[in-house]
Amino acid sequence: MTGSGKPTPAASFAALHRGPRPLLLPNAWDHASAAALAAEGFPAVGTTSLGVAAAAGLPDGTGATRAETLDLAGKLSALPCLITVDIESGFSDDPAEVAELTARLAALGIAGINLEDEAGDIGHQRELIAAAKTGGLFVNARTDTHWLRPAGMDHDREALRRAKAYADAGADGVFVPGLTEEGVIASLVDAVEVPVNILYSPSGPDLRRLTALGVRRVSLGSLLFRAALGAAVRTAKAVAAGEPVPPGIPGYDEVQELADRA
Repeated sequence: MTGSGKPTPAASFAALHRGPRPLLLPNAWDHASAAALAAEGFPAVGTTSLGVAAAAGLPDGTGATRAETLDLAGKLSALPCLITVDIESGFSDDPAEVAELTARLAALGIAGINLEDEAGDIGHQRELIAAAKTGGLFVNARTDTHWLRPAGMDHDREALRRAKAYADAGADGVFVPGLTEEGVIASLVDAVEVPVNILYSPSGPDLRRLTALGVRRVSLGSLLFRAALGAAVRTAKAVAAGEPVPPGIPGYDEVQELADRA
């Protein structure tokens, strides 16, 4: 609670993981995409590190977008929805610097973060999680066992081991992108008491099946950003070919209104 008795953004965000259905979290890459999603009534919006990096002409997953991520967080903090920010692996190996980053995000009114482990040392990742928790945010601890799929690793067993370790370190949720096998998802849900987050995959279980498996959060990751890129190219090619443009494109005034609301 805040001093006024109002729930903090992190507490309100945590509550969204306890609804009758999983929290469907769309991921934005700039103010317009986040504002459009908020205008459609999504109660929470995440950022996609790939979208943020690609929009800035930078590589994803290399720690190169700390400044861009903070700048975007400041722009999104005034939107009428809760915001969770993908901070890759913390943009630092130093727990003190991760704690400083999460404190800055909390001061902006951000509700949560994603913190990934790159399938690295579990003990060090537990230190980073503990440091991130000092900011008072909802910490979603991501393990990359199924995303990076390191050679020689029992990915399913390791995902369960890391999820338990990260929950014990204070993580508010655990996230295993790339995991689509229903039996392993069910085992993961049973293994930890914190909400389990799964990345939606067109080739994996749909929202109805993930609900039945006990998943509490379903993220869209970079899907919307990649869909937008594809739609932009298809529209340009349609005009070049003298074909009709796809329907449903927002008008100029609609997009301008998104900026005006800010």
